[in-house]
Amino acid sequence: MCGILAVLGCSDDSQAKRVRVLELSRRLKHRGPDWSGLHQHGDFFLAHQRLAIVDPASGDQPLFNEDKSVIVTVNGEIYNHEELRSKLPNHKFRTGCDCDVIAHLYEEHGENFVDMLDGIFSFVLLDTRDNSFIVARDAIGVTSLYIGWGLDGSVWISSELKGLNDHCEHFESFPPGHLYSSKEREFRRWYNPLWFSEAIPSAPYDPLALRHAFEKAVIKRLMTDVPFGVLLSGGLDSSLVASVTARHLAGTKAAKQWGAKLHSFCVGLEGSPDLMAAKEVADYLGTVHHEFQYTVQDGIDAIEDVIYHIETYDVTSIRASIPMFLMSRKIKSLGVKMVLSGEGSDEIFGGYLYFHKAPNKEEFHRETCRKIKALHKYDCLRANKSTYAWGLEARVPFLDKEFINVAMNIDPEYKMIKRDEGRIEKWVLRKAFDDENHPYLPKHILYRQKEQFSDGVGYGWIDGLKAHAAKHVNDKMMLNASHIYPHNTPTSKEAYYYRMIFERFFPQNSASLTVPGGASVACSTAQAVLWDAAWSNNLDPSGRAALGVHASAYENNQVNSVTKTVEPEKIIPKMEVSPLGIAI
Repeated sequence: MCGILAVLGCSDDSQAKRVRVLELSRRLKHRGPDWSGLHQHGDFFLAHQRLAIVDPASGDQPLFNEDKSVIVTVNGEIYNHEELRSKLPNHKFRTGCDCDVIAHLYEEHGENFVDMLDGIFSFVLLDTRDNSFIVARDAIGVTSLYIGWGLDGSVWISSELKGLNDHCEHFESFPPGHLYSSKEREFRRWYNPLWFSEAIPSAPYDPLALRHAFEKAVIKRLMTDVPFGVLLSGGLDSSLVASVTARHLAGTKAAKQWGAKLHSFCVGLEGSPDLMAAKEVADYLGTVHHEFQYTVQDGIDAIEDVIYHIETYDVTSIRASIPMFLMSRKIKSLGVKMVLSGEGSDEIFGGYLYFHKAPNKEEFHRETCRKIKALHKYDCLRANKSTYAWGLEARVPFLDKEFINVAMNIDPEYKMIKRDEGRIEKWVLRKAFDDENHPYLPKHILYRQKEQFSDGVGYGWIDGLKAHAAKHVNDKMMLNASHIYPHNTPTSKEAYYYRMIFERFFPQNSASLTVPGGASVACSTAQAVLWDAAWSNNLDPSGRAALGVHASAYENNQVNSVTKTVEPEKIIPKMEVSPLGIAI
């Protein structure tokens, strides 16, 4: 994984332009501290900042085909690169880098090869034979990518806004699962799964099929030539990632290089729910566990750096990005360059607590589809940029293409939350790993209530952020908010505070348009807010806003109230589940 920057077809191919491209590329150096590369072909410039994970010795970019007529700069990981190489027997590869297959696949299949790639990626490919180019982004948008257009007719591509925001007349987020072709001058979607249409699936729930698909997704992400670990919050998703990794690490190339002892990492305020749960899971799995504590003031001091790096003013993204940003710096200081993380599960399985109020299976499924389609604006953006701020790569097995196909083909009736039947959020995932003979996790961890990351690091965290914002934003400022920020008008002092900082770094109108908006409760989409009339008076992205569901919900609808911790089993009892899926 890396940072890419390309300026395609600019009117000036002078040395001064090359120097300027190099300068802009350095804005992405945090993404790739291991190597910098730049290739110029006439008025086309392809720059690259490399974070070396696979083949550190020879995989520097840009990459080329045999006669160097095809040039590629890539940010990504291609997990099936060895299989793809075997299907290209007449091609000679210059490196052992997993991304080296892209130029050769293009030679064989033209622009229609992208769906053959199993992995996460953003790339720019230049064909010097006719000076045409294509740009593509992975299916869900795990890698970050932006596109812009200059007044001189140039097209700009960058892994982050800061690489192009002050040089383009207009710029926007590059849509996930799409390809842009210079020949057609338009986007087209290459990723076309059945779930994308939001048609309601009808396949019966097969817990073993789901389990095996996830294990396969984790195992393929152990492709690394550098030290790695897992992020472990003690919640269901990260705990399953850690458990499966620990089970299958022995015998892998990674284990032979770095040892079969898995390292795990957690962050939180002193005494936070995540720190306690993560320690228990780490002890159970036998990982080498690293616990990082931070204070509310530590987080507040990092707000401006975080907004600069993650390039959003979305409240829930910033709340969760700050502890992840602080933890990533600590992890990198230990010499670790890659971590596995649990993002994506809540979107696929309806894990957020507001899904308790889904009126029927059809609306439940459509909401999961909406959430997956928006991941590149929220959790993927946070996970990618919070870690890359320190040259650390995060891999997300829940967003594996094959696993998503299996999970999203399940009849959503099985995903519905039915507390009277003992089915809490993400029941189908929990049941798939509820193995009595060879347990993956302790039962109470397997059935731990959903805790959003920004809540789990410590309930005082969000309250501290709100109190800090209130010192910088007064009531008069809020009265004029719609005139100052007519697009995505801030509705709270916290949101206003983040918006002021964002606009200072990225003042262009195009920048503000890259950030999502709309009403939300406990991370819902605007459509799901309508599921419960009471939510319209309690709009807040925290899981504690799911009143009557979250074990430590905001009391008396007062968002700034001091909350007390209630044991989850007092709200949703612990349960044993029979082999038939019946709560006992």
